[in-house]
Amino acid sequence: MTTPPSQADALADELIRLGFDREPISASILGVPGYDALVGDPSAAADEATKARALELAERADAVDKAGVDAKDAITLAVVAQQGRAMADRVDSKLAEYTITDMFISPAASLLTLLPMTTLPTAQKATDYLTRLRALPGYLEGYAARHREGVAAGRVPVAHLVKAAITHLDRYIGASADDDALRRPRPPAEVAESFVAERDRIIDEVVRPAFAEYRAVLAEEIVPHSRPAEKPGLTWLPDGDELYARLSSVHTSTKRSAEELHQTGLDLIDSLFEEFAEVGSRVFGTTDVQEIFTRLREDPALRWSSEEELLSTARASIERAEAEAPKWFGHVPSHSCKVEPVPAAEAPGAPMAYYLPPSLDGQRAGTYFANTYQPGERYKHIAEATAFHEAVPGHHFQLTIASELDDLPLLRRLADVNAYVEGWGLYCERLADEMGLYSGDIARLGMLALDATRAGRLVVDTGLHAKGWSRQRAVDYMTENVPMPQLEIGTEVDRYIAYPGQALSYMVGRLEIQRIRAAAEKALGSRFDIRKFHDLVIGSGPLPLTVLDQVVTEWASR
Repeated sequence: MTTPPSQADALADELIRLGFDREPISASILGVPGYDALVGDPSAAADEATKARALELAERADAVDKAGVDAKDAITLAVVAQQGRAMADRVDSKLAEYTITDMFISPAASLLTLLPMTTLPTAQKATDYLTRLRALPGYLEGYAARHREGVAAGRVPVAHLVKAAITHLDRYIGASADDDALRRPRPPAEVAESFVAERDRIIDEVVRPAFAEYRAVLAEEIVPHSRPAEKPGLTWLPDGDELYARLSSVHTSTKRSAEELHQTGLDLIDSLFEEFAEVGSRVFGTTDVQEIFTRLREDPALRWSSEEELLSTARASIERAEAEAPKWFGHVPSHSCKVEPVPAAEAPGAPMAYYLPPSLDGQRAGTYFANTYQPGERYKHIAEATAFHEAVPGHHFQLTIASELDDLPLLRRLADVNAYVEGWGLYCERLADEMGLYSGDIARLGMLALDATRAGRLVVDTGLHAKGWSRQRAVDYMTENVPMPQLEIGTEVDRYIAYPGQALSYMVGRLEIQRIRAAAEKALGSRFDIRKFHDLVIGSGPLPLTVLDQVVTEWASR
């Protein structure tokens, strides 16, 4: 007989289903059944209904008598409360109105990034994929309506990002059939012939015209009302400061003010300059940080010669980390991390690298995507730290292990707690140095460069969205304080503009995990076991930072 779910698990299941109803394509990518024919409803009415339901579930979680639940359910209730309120904050942030870019967070770019990752192992999934394609015109029309509502309310996007979205759409609309990303998913052999014929008809007669109509809306109705690069932050929108406060809370799972976060970033940059001077003196024979930055930026030996060199270095770094990991983790993922290039159509506007977690149905392994676009403009020295963050022991370990926690409700395995997930990835960049994974001081300078990037994000994200910085001021700050290539600085700043608050999550989460670890080490002394600590931190699923602190504190006290 199956044991009925606890009250906590039932609430968690209701909330995760609510999230999947809102974003069913994400459910498909994760391998969750029941959503493969759906695209979601982007309307304001649907958003408000989602908000009301999310807040109701959060309040019900708060109302449960905690004296009557065990430790696992108490954590689940805390996650439900935080995630429900975060979902409501996302709705109140009106992102659908002004988030238009060539990044995957934007409506059209999201479709062109996620749908090609769909797997079609059965005839039913193939049929569902066709149903989903037929629904794309209504989905894009819904977002066009939201953009118009944003214009009417004064919540408008940034002009150069809208133009980047248009360019991305032009690449798709003008692509040959062989290069059409939406034709990439392959059906089972027994239905291939009929599937391909119907898929091609739908794409040619329904999907591409819908993308063309959406492109026309952006070009003719949205660009003329968009903000200039001198006013890219949320503070320039009606109620912009409130919008940013909500998104900052969503992405950090804290209530830290923009001013506090800004100052934290400035202080970290100062301390990192001291580390740059120390390591740079060994590598380049100078303690002048700007000279070190110049050498890192301009030395042709620190650029990639080919796409394959970039990918082979990523694979070698990950293999080295996987071999060392058992000394630092008692529990490791069930499969190794795959490495692939970012798809060519998405690469120009994509970050330097990202990780896609494994699907729950086992159809797709966890994959590290490295951006091989213009490899000669990208730096070698950051490759190792990036691989340790995105793959091993970073996102691949945390997200894969979380997906395999079958004793937890799905919400606990998939909770969208950015500060935890990205904080763990950034923590692993420094952990890799403890593990002896870096090949030398050049790679350590790469670690420092990425640290400076995340510290700079605190300064620039708050500068743009709370202090009214222009895009150029943000670019200038990053250029002066972060040894990144200009190609990536521009992409990074545009990412912060398009995705308010998300960039805060990395350093906020890393600092908190480090603080929690230091407190546990102090409490336990010689009894502190780094393997058990890491297993605890990534063995409970993604947790809001306050809940993670409580879990580790109770573990140390026992």
